[in-house]
Order: sequence, then structure tokens, then C-alpha cells
Amino acid sequence: MPSGLDRQRSQLASRRLSTLLAATGTRDRAAFTEFYRLTSSRVFGLAVRILRSHAAAEEVTQEVYLQVWSSADRYDPALASPVGWLMMLAHRRAVDRVRAEAAAAVRDLTYAYSHAGRDHDVVAESVTQRMEEQAVLGCLDALTATQREAISLAYYTGRTYREVADHLSVPLPTIKTRIRDGLKRLEKCLSVEGADG
Repeated sequence: MPSGLDRQRSQLASRRLSTLLAATGTRDRAAFTEFYRLTSSRVFGLAVRILRSHAAAEEVTQEVYLQVWSSADRYDPALASPVGWLMMLAHRRAVDRVRAEAAAAVRDLTYAYSHAGRDHDVVAESVTQRMEEQAVLGCLDALTATQREAISLAYYTGRTYREVADHLSVPLPTIKTRIRDGLKRLEKCLSVEGADG
């Protein structure tokens, strides 16, 4: 349990950061520099834990502080503490980066696979691929319209879950649930299709 003195120090630090954010919102470079100095190690630490790459964490940290600089005037201390707000921005950026990199890796593997040199029966592979595509399309039809739309946007257009949520004007947790439930239904459908084939 934190002592009364610890709570008082924490409140003072939070008030100081709120003041610096308010000044940053008026384009005060000195306030922004001080805010960065006091908080950047926490943002970088969170980004490293999520991304597991110092280079990527440095980029995300830079993106977070660019966002702070451009949106500090919209920070509302009634909604979150300065550190809470900052950590939320950092977490979102880092998770979006992970998802974008995963989607890019899948696209790269798919491209490499489809364009690799082949020493085997191209006709048989083409037939197999067409059958698999038809199975996936059939299983996609078994999803609800909202699940199908969310999954299509996330996996066929390479959007992050946040971008899907923004595009559909739906809260992020709802999109995550739709995609998760839809993927479970797809997996179940495809396992039945595979057993039948």
C-alpha cells in the first residue's frame, strides 16, 4: 500500500504533467521537452515489451510524441491521468504496429508462395488451390454479415483492427469480438470441410 507521502508525490507529479500537457497544447516547446524528458522512458519501455524490438520501439515512441504534440490541446484530465493517457496512446500504437507487421508478413509469404519456382504439377496445385478457395468462400458465407465484413477488411485489405473499427464506426472491442468469433466459426467450418474432402 502506498503511504500518504507517496500518494502526495504521485498527485504532484500528475499535476505537473497535466500542466506541461496544457502548455504543450499551446505549442510551448519547452513544456513539451520537459514532458518528454519525464515520460519517454515509460513509453519506450512499454513499446519494447510489446514489440520486442528496440528499433521498432524507438519509432513507435517517436510516433506517440508526435501525436502528443499534435493533440495535447485535446487532452482532458477528467478522463485520464497524463500517464494513463500517454500509456494508452503508446499501447495502441505498439499493438497496431504488431498487427500491421503480422499482416505484412502474411502477405509476403502468400506472394512468395504463389511466385516461387515450382518443380511439381502446376495443374494439380491449381485445382487444389481452387478447391481450398471455394471451401473458404463457402465457410465465409456461413458467417454473419458483420463477422464476414470485419474479417474481410482485416485479412483481405490488411487493415488493423483499429482501422476496421474506424472504417465501420464500431467500437474496437466489438470488432475484436466479431473477428474472434468469426475466425472460430471459420476454423470449425473448414475442419468439417477438410474431414468431408
